[in-house]
Parts: sequence; C-alpha cells; structure tokens
Amino acid sequence: MILTLQPIRVATGFDEEGMLVLDEEQRLLAVLTHLSDRYEGLSGQWYLEAKFGALEGLGQPTYPDLDAVQEGIAQHLARQH
Repeated sequence: MILTLQPIRVATGFDEEGMLVLDEEQRLLAVLTHLSDRYEGLSGQWYLEAKFGALEGLGQPTYPDLDAVQEGIAQHLARQH
C-alpha cells in the first residue's frame, strides 16, 4: 500500500505541526500531530490524533518517526483485508 503524507497545521492549541495520511486514492485516513516537549516521554513522536474508516480499530498509538507511521498504518490496513 502506498501512503502519502501531507504537512498541515492542526489547531490543537499547542502542538500544531501535523500530517495528513492519504491512501493511494487520495482518501484521508488519518491526522497526525507531532508531540512537543510538553509530553516528556513522548516528545518528538507522532500521535494519531484522528483516524477514519479501516483505521477506527487502531487505537491511539504514537510513532517514533514518519517511517514508523507508514509501516504501522500499512500493516494495520493489510490485516483488515
């Protein structure tokens, strides 16, 4: 599965650096936020802020980097088929 990441600002009030996750048909799968120093142990990780469709059962994971985001989401979607 090919996923596209698109930078976006997210109006969370503090962690505004975000990323849209789109599938190969350019459908929105998820919205990520990059966690700041405010989250001591999770600082610098990517948080799954919102998810849609087949990602609904994924929970609210954090990922150390964007490669891990793509891998984790692709694996979850592969298990759904």
